[in-house]
Amino acid sequence: MAAGVVADASAAFLLRLVHDIVAVSVAAGVFKRDCTDLVRRIALFTHLLEEIRDFGPSDHDHASSSFDSSWLADLAIALQAAKRLLSTASGYHSVNSSDGAAKRISFQFQCVTWKLEKTLAKIPFDRFQISEEVQEQISLVRVQLRRATERYGSLNSRKVLNAISQPLEKEVGDTNHEISATTDSVPENRGAADEETKVLERVNSSSTPSEVCLSNETDSRGQENPATKDTEQTKKPDALIIPVDYLCPISLELMRDPVIVATGQTYERSYIQRWIDCGNATCPKTQQKLENLTLTPNYVLRSLINQWCAKHNIEQPSVLANSRLKMSDGSFRDVSVDMAAIQALVANLSSRCLEERRAAVAEIRSLSKRSTDNRILIADAGAIPVLVNLLTADDVSVQEHAVTSILNLSIFENNKSLIMLAGAIPSIVQVLRAGSMEARENAAATLFSLSLADENKIIIGSSGAIPALVDLLQHGSTRGKKDAATALFNLCIYQGNKGRAVRAGIITALFKMLTDSRNCMVDEALTILSVLASNHDAKAAIVKASTIPVLIDLLRTGLPRNKENAAAILLCLCKRDAENLACLSRLGAAIPLTELTKSGTERAKRKATSLLEHLQKLQHP
Repeated sequence: MAAGVVADASAAFLLRLVHDIVAVSVAAGVFKRDCTDLVRRIALFTHLLEEIRDFGPSDHDHASSSFDSSWLADLAIALQAAKRLLSTASGYHSVNSSDGAAKRISFQFQCVTWKLEKTLAKIPFDRFQISEEVQEQISLVRVQLRRATERYGSLNSRKVLNAISQPLEKEVGDTNHEISATTDSVPENRGAADEETKVLERVNSSSTPSEVCLSNETDSRGQENPATKDTEQTKKPDALIIPVDYLCPISLELMRDPVIVATGQTYERSYIQRWIDCGNATCPKTQQKLENLTLTPNYVLRSLINQWCAKHNIEQPSVLANSRLKMSDGSFRDVSVDMAAIQALVANLSSRCLEERRAAVAEIRSLSKRSTDNRILIADAGAIPVLVNLLTADDVSVQEHAVTSILNLSIFENNKSLIMLAGAIPSIVQVLRAGSMEARENAAATLFSLSLADENKIIIGSSGAIPALVDLLQHGSTRGKKDAATALFNLCIYQGNKGRAVRAGIITALFKMLTDSRNCMVDEALTILSVLASNHDAKAAIVKASTIPVLIDLLRTGLPRNKENAAAILLCLCKRDAENLACLSRLGAAIPLTELTKSGTERAKRKATSLLEHLQKLQHP
């Protein structure tokens, strides 16, 4: 089969395959969400394949052609498997816990998702004329596929190759059919599938709460320990029993922060918040309309879950247990913070009384500033989604305290993902655009903190944050400009954000900073320019803004670090560009460059030496 795929693996063929997949009509059923997510992600391949079809590889040597064919063949295999899977899974209705075909379909989603993500990682962008926008789009798809793969469970490549090459149609036709050839290949997914079917049974019946069986060889998320090889061990009589009431009906995972919605059902806060943020106004479990969107902490259930975890000696879903804080090394230490008081503050964040909200958010801001312990415990009390809601408050002081609290909480690494999961970025950007100056400053600082995680750079860059940051860089207070500069520097490390920054007018803003007589932000301007200068559009904008003479002047008069960055930027502008190099020669750059080779920093010496070599080649070709 592989040989035939390689022969047909042209961009045009793959485009037709993508269009066929996108045209699939997803019917209601157990796997409707999985099918819809897969189709939506594959649809995003269209622009990539169109550019490959229209422009082709930039390097036509034999090795390149072989490499491209190999990558396209891998993508063809994954897409064909996805097409087969969608035709099988769409409209599938059985929730019988003994249904082997349902488990096989679930495993197939895991395999196809894994294969697509790994294939996208092999895209030879350097061999094709792929635009930055499309590269960014593919990066986002990879992030989504990677997260989906993690939710499905662990895999290895051998199991994937075995699974995606086998059609499913024959097995799905018989719901009593047992998984045979691949049963031994899917032990990682067995626990998750069992949990899903049992929870579905309970959701769709009025029977008494059932319980989910979790083997001693699995962790608290239902994933198998890699050391466990014998599938018979999952049937040991001493298996741990997890009450299904402790599992979130959406994620099917042990709840960490259970909250009650208006219908009385309990969910993990982050998952139900995401459900609501997507525009849903119904209870996922009962489908009843939610009379309000208030999420009330279920402290009783949370306490029961903590007690159950402690009793059975498994990892606590909460970082706090019995007034002890769990450390990163797994040890515990006593804390003096009154958790009940923090929980009361978090509850008051949703108070109908404005004064109570103001007082609570001000205290949260104060506590989150003081210590890492407080940042952990405040997040553990469920404060982050509520604070995100307060970012859109009409009251100026509430908004300022909320965005500053989120900034303080983001300092603790684990809280960054909770903030992103709560959908904070659009509201932070809105504060950055229209808030008070203090709120805008802290919004910029928050974006910097969150962008320290690489995948967040992509999400923040696509949110409209960069134009708002450039505006603050131009018109903000001194502190606001510095916060904006720091955030922009970090965001522009990601290639896809450089074009956005240029289109937002960052080069003009940076040029003004370089020529400001007060000389207070030259360091920041040069640092950002040094990151942008490798981008084609940025390079053209820098030259057009007449920045080269200013950079040469900094080679003569700047501080050592300024000279270093000025030399690095000039090298990017002039390398393989005879016109810019000639400009450098006319403006007398050779003298300060020669001096820099003797007295500059090590990096400055290297850059200056390289520039001088280019100048010599220009004069003596």
